[in-house]
Amino acid sequence: MPEIVANSVLPARRERIEFQAADGVTLVGELALPLEHEPVATLICLHPLPTHGGYMDSHVFRKMAWRLPALTDFAVLRFNFRGVTSAAGTSGGEFTAGPGEGLDARAAIEYAVSRGLPNIYVVGWSFGTDVTLRYANVEPVRGGILLSPPLRWTDESDLQAWATSGRPLTAVVPEFDEYLVPDEAKRRFSVVPQARVIGIDGAKHLWVGEKNVVAALNEIVACVDPSKSPLPTFVDGPMERWSDL
Repeated sequence: MPEIVANSVLPARRERIEFQAADGVTLVGELALPLEHEPVATLICLHPLPTHGGYMDSHVFRKMAWRLPALTDFAVLRFNFRGVTSAAGTSGGEFTAGPGEGLDARAAIEYAVSRGLPNIYVVGWSFGTDVTLRYANVEPVRGGILLSPPLRWTDESDLQAWATSGRPLTAVVPEFDEYLVPDEAKRRFSVVPQARVIGIDGAKHLWVGEKNVVAALNEIVACVDPSKSPLPTFVDGPMERWSDL
């Protein structure tokens, strides 16, 4: 059986999508669905800071879309925040450092609902975690998953709102994160009784290296369905390589 490596692309139904935020801004993205089954859960990805190169193809999210529909039967919805460009196109509008991106996140949730996608979890990375904490604590979101949360734009009222909601919240924090390390994250998230902080040994904020990506993906999957984690490292079936596409 072939081994799943950094540029492995597993089969899925992949659709270019567009949807509108409440202020009329058109957002572009991709929805990756299991090839032969209806999805059992949905991951909406909120990408890192656009002014520092973050977009829907940031590597952890791209690998989620390449692997998880086939390995877990999860749907993966990625999109560009307003003003951001990727191979899927350019979303309208301009970067607003939070409020506009909050509208974008809400629009993605509403789009997932309109498509009948089940069991919605929002996965933020870096800046995307601040957007998650402030704007994604809404129905029908089942939980929030935070990769490398810097807690730069998040304030205590955002954390208190999650505490009140009881909605599951998991922070996956690199050991050597440049902004917030696991021990400090545990202190900051202690105001949310249901929050879990999971430290990942050896990792840094950007999750460089396949070993660290796999660790992040395993924790994301475990938040939704622990029986599907850890992910397999070999696959008995078709597989492409990104460089071949």
